[in-house]
Order: sequence, then C-alpha cells, then structure tokens
Amino acid sequence: MKRTWTYALAAITACAGAAGAQAQISDGTIKIGVLNDQSGLYADISGQGSVWAARKAVEDFCKTTKCEKIEVVFADHQNKPDVGSNVARQWYDVDKVDMIVDVPTSSVALAISNITKEKNKVFISSGAATSDLTGKACTPNTVHWTYDTYALANGTGNAIVKTGGDTWFFLTADYAFGHALERDTEAVVIKNGGKVLGKVRTPFPGTDFSSFLLQAQASKAKIIGLANAGGDTINSIKQASEFGIVAGGQNLAGLLVFISDVHALGLKTAQGLIFTEAWYWDANDNNRAFSKEFAPANKGNMPTMVQAGVYSGVYHYLKAVHALKSDADGAKVVAQMKEMPTEDKLFGKGSVRADGRKLHDMYLLEVKKPAESKGPWDYMKVRATIPAAEAFRPLAQSECPLVKK
Repeated sequence: MKRTWTYALAAITACAGAAGAQAQISDGTIKIGVLNDQSGLYADISGQGSVWAARKAVEDFCKTTKCEKIEVVFADHQNKPDVGSNVARQWYDVDKVDMIVDVPTSSVALAISNITKEKNKVFISSGAATSDLTGKACTPNTVHWTYDTYALANGTGNAIVKTGGDTWFFLTADYAFGHALERDTEAVVIKNGGKVLGKVRTPFPGTDFSSFLLQAQASKAKIIGLANAGGDTINSIKQASEFGIVAGGQNLAGLLVFISDVHALGLKTAQGLIFTEAWYWDANDNNRAFSKEFAPANKGNMPTMVQAGVYSGVYHYLKAVHALKSDADGAKVVAQMKEMPTEDKLFGKGSVRADGRKLHDMYLLEVKKPAESKGPWDYMKVRATIPAAEAFRPLAQSECPLVKK
C-alpha cells in the first residue's frame, strides 16, 4: 500500500528567492515517506495517524516559511524487515524519496537505518524503540526522535524498583525491540538492587499468553515486566486479569504503553498501570489544540506519542533543509539538524545529540481510576517529569562510533 499527498504554494514559484532555493532541492521536490504499520499490531500507534501528523507538520511549517513543492507518501511495512527494506529501496532509488519517518518495529527500523546510510538519505525514527539506533547501530543519517528502550527502562524500571518492586519476571516479544527493552530494563533493575527471577520469549505477534503468564505467576516475582507493545500488551494485560494475577498480589509493569492501549483496555482493567511516555495529549494547551484537530480526522482517537513525534521530527527536518537550502545530501541535513536547536509546539525546545538522539523531557504516567476520569480520553495523570538530561542514556556511555571519546 503506497499513497501520495502533495503540498505546494503556487505563489512561491513566482518568487525569485524561493526559486533560488528550489534549484537546490533534488528533483524540485522535498519528498517525505511515512513508513509504518497500516493494518496490523501497531496501526493504532502509528498508521494513518502518523501520515496525518506528517502532513500537518508540512502545513504548519509552510504557514511561516516559503515552501517548495513537498510530497508526503506512505506505505505499510507489515512489521517485516524484508517488506520495509523493499519499500525503502524503491522509494530511494526510483521514487526519489528524501526522508523516511516513523517506522515502528525495531527490526524494520534497523534495516531502514542501514539502507538510508547506504543511499545517503535521512531517517527519523519516531515509532521504533531500540536504543541501538543511537548506540552500536548509529549512523550519520539517522535521528531517533521520540523515545527508546533506555528511556522507558530508566523511567518505569527506576520508579518501580525504588517503590518496592524488586523482583521481576519478563514476558518479552521475541524480536529486536523486545530483546532491547528487556536488556535495558534488567540493567536498571539490577543496578537498583533488584533481581530478575525469570524471563520468557513470546512469539511476535502473539494472541495467547496463557502459558507464559502462568510461568510468571509461578515465579512469585513481585513485578511482571511486559517487554512488548500494542496488541501484545493489550492481550497480556487482559489475560493476566482473567488469571487473577494482579488480584493475587503481583503487579504488571507496562514497559511500552500507549494511550491507544489504555483506550482499548478501558480504565477498569488498566487503572493503576504505571509507564513512561514522551508526550501526552492533555498535558498542555498546545497538545490539546493539536489533538482537537487530530481526532476528527482519525476516528475520534487522540494522538499517541509516536504520532506527535512524527509531527515534531518532520517539522525540524524541514527547518534543516531550508537552512541548508538543499535536501540532496542526507548526512549534511542530519548534521544541520544536530547543529540547530529543536523547537515546535508539541515538544517545545530540545536538541539532537552527536549520536542522533533527540533530547526532551519524559513523563512517568499513571492510569486513572474510573472515578478520577472527567471525560473521554481523560486517562492519565503525570506522576513525575523526568528531565531530558536524566531520561536518556548518557552520551559518555554511548557505543555510537560518531561520539568522540
């Protein structure tokens, strides 16, 4: 599935200044590809909502800046690295796409990052989680925008261990994302004096988690860490409820939870769940205004942090391209993105580090009890703000070869 959307300001073609800038734009068009899950496990997290967010970023940017012709295309990678890789090569080699954004599913994102470097284009990952994108697998052409497994582990794992959840059992999605999330969370648990009593790898995607949950229940671990996402997380939590695991005294830690998951579960089932996010629709007036526009175009749903990250990443990319007056050399565009401070209405002020890690505050959220909710989508409260300097892996600990030691 591939579709195209074009944004252009007709009056600009008559403007000499804009024409000069356009001459530096490859093929006369800035072409952005939104590559994600359009039909499966992660469609609610990213999907058409991310496409809308990319288009909105273009629209908002062009309200204040004279724009060239900008196209947004999208495709479904089906959560398969081979499918995603084929789309990326087609986009870069034939369709003249300049930048790919989003790409949930870490195994697909790692493949896209390598292809992007090979083709000297730009990749902005909002949907993928693996911290390896800014670690051992970093490249000069990739920026990791919204969140990563280190930040999730550091936020949720720290908070839970420090409040008594010192024994863990992991249910881990058996692919790159799950492995990285388990690894990073286990390191935080052990660092804070906790113990991991066991772990099990679950098929991805999965529907029946019964046998795995029974193993976790038998371990007597205080915390069952769900190193999965989307439909896998929803099914795990629902089935844990059916087994009476929480009622029996154990607690679930959702290591990657989205507002779409809470919506699917309902407050009665999800109440009390603690997790870490990069963005929440009801946190401030700017977020609420964005969400008020987003919802009618997206089946009444509120945006996830991934979709907000797509908006923010595309906006900064366009700023960098216009500062350079060129989109031709992907590594130079990313270098410009690192040089310029980031600032937009959803994520505020921030920066992009040498390893490609976008820095901003993270938030420890708790799902409200049904009685605490004041209306539709009023699901969470902020327990703590984690400053950007503390949220992400310290640069000194990075395995990224771009970082000078």
